[in-house]
Amino acid sequence: MVEYLAYLLQDGFDINVLYLAIANIFLGITLTHLYRLMIRRWNWVRLPFFRLAPRVLLSVLVMASIMTMLNLPIDRLLVPQRMVEEPWLLIGYIMSFGKTMLAWVLSYTAYHYVEENRNAEIERILLKTSIRETEAKVLRSQLNPHFVFNALNSIRALVYENPTKAQLSITQLSSLLRNSLLADRRKTVELREEIKTVEDYLALEKVRYEERLACQINLDSRTLFWQVPPMMLQTLVENAIKHGVSTAIGGGFVEVQSTIVADKLHISIRNTGVLGDKEASGGFGLANTAQRLELLYGPEATFRIFQEEDHYDGPVVCAEITIPTQSEGIFRREKVKNGEL
Repeated sequence: MVEYLAYLLQDGFDINVLYLAIANIFLGITLTHLYRLMIRRWNWVRLPFFRLAPRVLLSVLVMASIMTMLNLPIDRLLVPQRMVEEPWLLIGYIMSFGKTMLAWVLSYTAYHYVEENRNAEIERILLKTSIRETEAKVLRSQLNPHFVFNALNSIRALVYENPTKAQLSITQLSSLLRNSLLADRRKTVELREEIKTVEDYLALEKVRYEERLACQINLDSRTLFWQVPPMMLQTLVENAIKHGVSTAIGGGFVEVQSTIVADKLHISIRNTGVLGDKEASGGFGLANTAQRLELLYGPEATFRIFQEEDHYDGPVVCAEITIPTQSEGIFRREKVKNGEL
């Protein structure tokens, strides 16, 4: 249509030139549609730029050459006064049709190339999120089978010695197992609910270790309704007993504290023990605690475990968790899915 307007302004109206312009419009649509089918069939937009660019330029040259081969003989008959000597005539026609084809093809290809890269990036983010969420589910639903066996043996010993305490221990074990099974269905729970799980766990371990285990939980009342990942604290307390208290000759202590500092929830778990190798001591749990926090709350959530300075009653290991304000990212994973992050 642009070419026809140029002819119209310079040479006036000619019905034959109008028919040719209409034919060229449909021919251009047909050629670019075939180009579209071709790049979709062979997924050109998935190619790296340095491999895509030559294909696009070659396609434009081919389409411009087809337009030239069909138009040049007709133009010789309709507007012979505009013809010039070869080979500049052929080059001029190819460049004339090529610039229009190139503008359209570049617009179409660039749009879908950017869109494809964006979709691919979203897919990579979702895949990474899915993998990490799967690992988190494994962690949330993971309960040390050795603990269950030890707890059952301890309860068995109480059946005749202290039936009332045995019944209470069975109730606590049942509650702990139920929370473990439900953990993979919820992303977060209130801190008070997570602490109830920790208390049940410590009570069962207390049956086993008796006086060798001292427990203390100090919670700021403002933190009770903050959302935390389920079974996370229980896993850290379990590590504290398994790698700290159980290895100490005279036993030890486990202390859980929570407070709010600068609108952030701070939880610390202190226990008797020597840190040593983090990976060897904590295994899958320690590595994924930080990942679960980042997944739910973003980079402002932190987890660290370190050896405190020696105390008069022996070495102490401390694990610290920091969770930002609840409005800053508890549904971070949903935002990733919706393409907002």
